[in-house]
Amino acid sequence: MSTAATDFDAADLQALVDTVRRFALERVRPHLDAWEAAGEIPRDLYREAADLGLLGLGYPEHLGGTPAPWRARNALSQTLARHGTSGGLMASLFSLNIGLPPVLAHGSTELQAEVVPPVLRGERIAALGITEPGGGSDVAALRTTARREGDDYVIDGEKVFITSGVRADWVTLAVRTDLQSKGASGISMVVAPMDRPGVSRSALQKMGWHCSDTAHLRFDGVRVPVHYRLGEEGAGFRMVMGNFNGERLALSAMALGFAQACYDEALDWARQRQTFGAALIERQVIRHRLMDMRTRIESTQAWLDAVTARADAGDQGADWVSHVCLLKNHATQAMQFCADAAVQILGGMGFMRGTASERIYREVKVMMIGGGAEEIMKELAARQSGL
Repeated sequence: MSTAATDFDAADLQALVDTVRRFALERVRPHLDAWEAAGEIPRDLYREAADLGLLGLGYPEHLGGTPAPWRARNALSQTLARHGTSGGLMASLFSLNIGLPPVLAHGSTELQAEVVPPVLRGERIAALGITEPGGGSDVAALRTTARREGDDYVIDGEKVFITSGVRADWVTLAVRTDLQSKGASGISMVVAPMDRPGVSRSALQKMGWHCSDTAHLRFDGVRVPVHYRLGEEGAGFRMVMGNFNGERLALSAMALGFAQACYDEALDWARQRQTFGAALIERQVIRHRLMDMRTRIESTQAWLDAVTARADAGDQGADWVSHVCLLKNHATQAMQFCADAAVQILGGMGFMRGTASERIYREVKVMMIGGGAEEIMKELAARQSGL
């Protein structure tokens, strides 16, 4: 695989897709039921993914990564979603992709060297801590504080719905460093080592993503060195907003892969299942439903490719941001439609645990909410469009 993003050619891309597909079929699918029951994926899986270069894709070479364009990163997400068929797996295994980008963009050279390489090797787990109880998408209303005492910040507050929060070694936190301010102006970003006194974690039970450990985090007088801050004090809100764009693009690719997984399973079932002396695929209503699924998949693929090409060309202005927001809505709606259609085509089997469509059906809503709910996406897209 090429080491420069600009050199990542078609052969590299196909090699990546083939590697991810094998990883999904051989190392993920046979174990999903056990991992769902356990509520987590094994830590050894991080090392396996790291050894294949999956965790480091898109990260600088000097930190142990492989520079890669968005088209490669999205191909990884889409392929693993399609053949791994588990959002929980992807949320946990790749929580680094929301926890580390602010460190890369705004952290000191020393902080990057301390935090990033062990995560890319699969030895440590990184996560992002933004959402708070009662806060939801209103980042500017966060109440977790970081009070300066000498060379430390003393952090008090709570974070909720934190992916990988039960086991994370590092959490990139949004905190309020200007204790007198309200709104966005007093927010900063700090990388918190989670082995410090005063940190407590509670696992959360969820509708889906069962093999992803999700936590409610509490910080009670947790001391974090000031040099773990990212950038300048008060610059955190912009960092959070910028980080969302990459997350939403990745979620779009994942949603497309899950829609394809539902189509794959429904088509296979329709070819095998016999009803009233003929295969389901012989029924016009079933063929039409499959084509409805395919229509949504193809339209999402075309839009994802177009938005991705703009990102790789450096065209990431306001209009691009609006497209990312709307694409995220469109992709998750396609996923929702395909999951519902697949469960209907599978009938009773679609209601049974163990089918990909049943699992994806339960995971639709978190995809439509995570990274910004549909309503937030529409409003942000409108504002970025000057409306």
